[in-house]
Formats: sequence, C-alpha cells, structure tokens
Amino acid sequence: MLKNLKYSVVIISVLISLIFLPSCKEFLDPDQDLNVTKDQLFDDWYEYRSVAMGLYGLQQELVEQLVVLGELRADLLTVTPNADADLIEIHNFQASKTNKYANPTNFYKLISACNSFITVLKKNHPEILDKKIGATNYDKLYGEALCMRAWAYFNIVRIYGKVPVIHESLTSVEEIEAYINSGSTYVDKIHIIFGKEGFYNDTTYNVPITLEKQFYDLDMVIRVFSDQLEKEIKIVDGVPAVGVNHYIDNNDRSWEVTVWNTYAWHALLGQMYLTNGDFTQAAKHLNAIAFMTSDNYRYQLDRTFANNSWQNMFTNIDVREHIYTLWFNKANQQQNDFQRLFEPFEPHQYMLKPTRTAVHMWETQWRFYSLIVPDQTKPELTRLNPNQRGFPGDFVRGYGSSYQYVKNGLVQPAGLIQGVLILKRENDIRTYTSIMEDVDTIVSKYSIGKSTYDQDANFIIYRAGGIQLYLAEIYTWWAFERNGLVSTFTTNAVNIVNDGSNYNVSANREQLGVRGRAGFTTNLNAGIKVDNYNYIQDPFTNEVIGYTNLTNNLYGKQLYLEELIMDERARELAFEGERFYDLIRVAKRRNKPEYLADKVSAKFPASQRAAIRAKLMIEKNWYINIFD
Repeated sequence: MLKNLKYSVVIISVLISLIFLPSCKEFLDPDQDLNVTKDQLFDDWYEYRSVAMGLYGLQQELVEQLVVLGELRADLLTVTPNADADLIEIHNFQASKTNKYANPTNFYKLISACNSFITVLKKNHPEILDKKIGATNYDKLYGEALCMRAWAYFNIVRIYGKVPVIHESLTSVEEIEAYINSGSTYVDKIHIIFGKEGFYNDTTYNVPITLEKQFYDLDMVIRVFSDQLEKEIKIVDGVPAVGVNHYIDNNDRSWEVTVWNTYAWHALLGQMYLTNGDFTQAAKHLNAIAFMTSDNYRYQLDRTFANNSWQNMFTNIDVREHIYTLWFNKANQQQNDFQRLFEPFEPHQYMLKPTRTAVHMWETQWRFYSLIVPDQTKPELTRLNPNQRGFPGDFVRGYGSSYQYVKNGLVQPAGLIQGVLILKRENDIRTYTSIMEDVDTIVSKYSIGKSTYDQDANFIIYRAGGIQLYLAEIYTWWAFERNGLVSTFTTNAVNIVNDGSNYNVSANREQLGVRGRAGFTTNLNAGIKVDNYNYIQDPFTNEVIGYTNLTNNLYGKQLYLEELIMDERARELAFEGERFYDLIRVAKRRNKPEYLADKVSAKFPASQRAAIRAKLMIEKNWYINIFD
C-alpha cells in the first residue's frame, strides 16, 4: 500500500491547515470535492503517514529552484539563447521579486505544512515531547518533520541571506505572507500553547498572541535549528528517532533513503556545522555516516559505483550511495523540469548548459603520465616524460554522465571525444576545431536512462561522495595539539580523495576514494598531491609550464589542497545544486570575496566580466535580497 502512495498525497499535507485551522480554507481549490473531517483524517496510523508523505511532495516542488539557484549563480552552469527572462535574471544576479526561481512561496508552503503537522503531532501524541518515554513511529514522524523544517530554513537563508522567523503557530501560506507583509508585529488569533510535559491538562487553546517580526541570518539559523535537531528529537541507544522505515513492511529498500532518516539527520547537521566553521561538530556527524556500522560498509566508496557503474547512482536509488533522495516517478504523475531545462531535443527547451569551466574540469584530468625530475632541488628542470605523456579526460563522471556534446541532433560518441582530446594534446587545432564545429554542450546528469517524456529523474540531496568530500574539506583545516605541537589531518584529506586509505577495515573491503572510484588512482599518477614543489601543467598538452614552492608553508599547502578538493567537488557533484554555496563557504572562510567573484565572473563575456566581478565583490550581492 505505502509503496504505491510514495509522495502521491501532496494534498493531504494541506488538509491539515483546512481541518485544523479554519482560516486556511482558501489554501485549497474550492472546486474540489473533499468531504473529510478532522476526526476522519487522523483515525489511524496510515493517515498520519499519508500526511507526512505530503511534506515530501511539497519538497519535490523545490528541486528545479534548488538547482537553478545553486548552480546557475555559480561557475559551472550558464544560459543558452533559449533561456527565459527568469533564468537570465538569475544568471545576471538581477532577480526581481516576481522571478519564479526567486519566489520563496514553495518554501513557505513546506514550512507551513511542517508547522501544521508538528502541531497536530504534539496535540494528538503528546508523548513525543516526553523524553522518558521510548520512541515510537510517531516520534520518528516528528523527527522527519523537524528535519524537513530545519532543511527548509537552512536553504532559505543560503538563498536570501536572511529569513523571517516563521512561528510554529503560522500554519498556512496566507498567514505567513500576512505576517511577513505586516509591520513589526502580527496578531495570531488562533494559537495553542502546549504544556511543558505535553499533556492535555497543561495545554491552552485559542490564545491570541502578538508575534514580533524578526529575521535570522545564517549563523542564527544554524544555531537555532541545530540545537532543535540535537535536543528535541529523542535519542534511543545513540540513534535519533528520525524516519519511519517501511522496508520492514514492503521489502523496498529505497524507503530507507527517500524519507528523512538517521543518516540524513547527521548529514544536515554536518553540513550546517561545516557551513558555520565548527569542524569538530561537523566531523562528528559526518563521520557517523562515513563509519556507520554495516555489513557492507555502506557509504564508503568501493567498486559498487566504480568506473562505468558510476552513473548508475542516477538511474536507481541505492542505499550504499544515497543518503537522502527525493523520488520521482512518471507513472505517478510526479515529474520535474530538468529535461526541459537541459535537453535540446523536442519538446524540451535547452535553456541551460555547462560552462567551458565545467567541461574543462573533466577534460583536463590526466592518467598514465610521468615526470622526469633530474634534481629534487631544481624543480625548474622537471619536465613531462615524452614516452609517457598521459591520456586526458574523466570519462566516468564527465562525458556521458554529467555532460555530452550534441551535433545535428545526435549525441557524439565518447570514442570521438577521446580522440578530440588526443588531438588537443598534439596541438592539432585545425582537426579538432573542424570536428567540434556547431556542437552544443548539454547537461546529461538528469537524462541518464530517461526517454524524452519521462522527466522524472530522482534528485539527490545527500550522497556518500559528497559527504566524503565534506570530510576531506574539514581535514584540510582541522588541527589539534599533541605534546605541545600542532598536528593536522591533511593526510586524511588526501587519502579520502585519492584512494580511501584513511579507512582501516577488513582486507575484503576494497576502498577506492573519490578519484579512485572514477579511475584516477594514485598508481596511475592521477591522485591529487600536495608537495613542497607543485608542478603546473598545461591543461591540454600536460607539459610542465611552471611550479609553486610551498616549502615550509603549511597555510599555502592547505589553501592549495582546499582548491584541489573544491575542484574535485565540482567534478563529482556538478549540477546537483551545491556549487554556489561551496564557493560562498570557501570565500567566507578565507575572507576573500574575490575567490567567488573571480570564478563566477569568468563565465561571462569579456564585455560583462568586470561589472559582474565588481558586483560579486560585495557579499550582499551573493543573495537575493527580497526581504530588504
């Protein structure tokens, strides 16, 4: 029963507002024949679960907005001549308040539904507030709703720079908008105050209250909601009560990761703490994922998705990689706009495409090369071995997985593109230019295994590859004192990226690391390296063209390693909605807005580049300032 209902009851989450608070009736289409009473709605467990499914349906409505705002404002995605006015505004950092991608209404819908469901759970199942009582499925539903709401706030504040505090008593979009558009205060006429212990005799109903309008910035959102997630969710034997696992009932393992769950809770907290610079707390939660107890070492990177199997994580939901994924299905009329935005084939509109920077991220990766180092003390003598010049291109995560070339309506074969990269290596400009004439570049990550009209690619919010790279980022900077000396974890960071040798597990578990899983293993001279002398190689010929000297410069090595990890995040996670926030996080950590400004402005035509860079040197312009 539940398998067929997955995410298919969006209307139920709205019914809470209609039934629980009469003022919200306009939220529904008045022409619908809905004869459901409050008592009927919450007669049994399955109705609660159906309402919870509605929250996920509302979250589905956000996926295109998340990708557009998280990628189009960054350096890996740009507009095509087909782009509509809303996309062009986002691309040019000129979003108007009527821009559909800048509109926070879908976030309001999700928050109001979470508020309403949380209120119902507290009223009808006050035991969820009593930490002395063991956890039930109602506690797990409560945990799902708290995670969903915290995630919504976290994303809003990353987009808009600040977020209005939407009080729990506000349970409809109308109430939220009236509150936001009011003066400094707003009177909420229907409000319930729950007793401290959550029992009925401590609860007061329908008490008008005056709400002061206030805004949270990023630090406050993280502080408030991390505290809520850590303290309000029951912890039983060290496991937070988050997520009802229907696998027990229907033998569908994907249920474990298509709802908020224990490891998604850890991922959200780890992401928030990392964003706020709290490496200790971030590592605690992210390591709970990376080192989870499992007979198959789930969420560590082995051969499951290695080499040509890497793209399989986008065709199916697999609990070995997926931590939290929004499920879509054409048969259930649950689709998204990704193919319309990215594909050049009718009836799609091809409005967004990869930037040159994005394509180069994959095409300038090299394997099977070696350097001749005549004298370790004279790096200027180092050169590429003419007998082992290497082979270019990441054809695991790049071509065929994240992007493709299309010419005359046909996708170009990978073998042809491999040949083009060899031509570039040989400086045969005339031949490769002729082959690539009139070629379009497309995002293919949401088209893998899809026919033209499917439009139902799943959207991954958290997955193992991203978590591992978050940990590598943390280990780049995290330091501790031992015997009066400062030690770092930078070796761990390198190992996570290259080969997974930071793990100490049984011999029958082959760790590959992020790059190793994509075929760029250290024994092919293709791992990332941070040495005293770091050689600069021509991205297209692989010839050594210079070097940097970082001898006795720990900070310089950390900056260099951080840059390598951010590039690796681009290759592993391109177009998944996080790139702009990665750039913001690093720019703020370094206190250098030019880090972001330089990378993003580089994708613009020369005539616009200086103006965009100047705009992005001002941090306020990183956000859509609709609340000013």
